[in-house]
Amino acid sequence: MQKLVVLTGAGVSAESGISTFRDNGGLWDNYRIEEVATPEAWRSNQELVLEFYNQRRKQAETVKPNSAHYALVDLEKDFDVSIITQNVDNLHEVAGSSKVIHLHGELFKSRSTKNPNLVYDMKSWELKTGDLCELGSQLRPHIVWFGEDVPMMNTAMDITEDADIFVVIGTSLAVYPAAGLVNYVRSNRPIFLIDPAKPDIRFKSNMTFIQEKATVGMEILKEKLNNLKG
Repeated sequence: MQKLVVLTGAGVSAESGISTFRDNGGLWDNYRIEEVATPEAWRSNQELVLEFYNQRRKQAETVKPNSAHYALVDLEKDFDVSIITQNVDNLHEVAGSSKVIHLHGELFKSRSTKNPNLVYDMKSWELKTGDLCELGSQLRPHIVWFGEDVPMMNTAMDITEDADIFVVIGTSLAVYPAAGLVNYVRSNRPIFLIDPAKPDIRFKSNMTFIQEKATVGMEILKEKLNNLKG
């Protein structure tokens, strides 16, 4: 089976109703990134950070995967599909995708502030001050905040280098280091970019741009992949 590697961004989740920090009228509107999504924010106002992610979790529990998520699952019939996602929701897993790497962490997990390797599945949407890990330290959201290292980046680069086909869906390729993954695709491998806005990158001969939202773009992609198989 050909290895199909997919990088997904906020545009995939947005069609399910998940707010992104670039949206107007979303959860991020009442907060600055520096207040809720940095290590400094955690140190200065732990209660606010916990409440912000509690609200994100609560909202995420009300949404469902959309047809773009299910289309990626369907591709597993014909391809060895690995998804590298910038999204922290679990919609890929809920839809049924079997191999998902979360670059920026996972909303429905918490982790120890003493040992980052101690990661726990959350039983509810709420994480409170006083919720402790087995070492007795406060639990924090299992999220990669701005200014923190991206632990899964090396894994993502290795998978990308092995890709027979690389697909980017719902991201402007403006957030690094994830945006740099396209540079790890071998030059003779096709790259498909799906987004309503054309990414601000230098296009190469192996790139095909599908200027559509994720749900529509995935239908077009499936046709193009069928042509590649044929």
